[in-house]
Amino acid sequence: MRNPSLAITATFIEPRLLKNLIEKLANRRHDTGYSFQKMMPAWKAIETSSIEAYVSGDIIFSDKSDFIIMPFDTSFVFTCIKSKGAKYNLTWAVSLS
Repeated sequence: MRNPSLAITATFIEPRLLKNLIEKLANRRHDTGYSFQKMMPAWKAIETSSIEAYVSGDIIFSDKSDFIIMPFDTSFVFTCIKSKGAKYNLTWAVSLS
């Protein structure tokens, strides 16, 4: 039995705009006090913020002879982190479906 290779690719619509929007939405107007925690030497305290957002894009399935493009519109959870004095940075995304 042959096992052909299959490639799966997912792309978001407007990924840079999405990243910028998520990082801005993660921003909080108050400091939760994480920066005052005592830490081990060389460690940094971080603050996390997660939000849920709907995202659109395409999933592409392809093998040596054919490909299929399937659009998607589903919710994702995005997690951003920041250290003291920094801005939030998108670090993780996971689909909820």
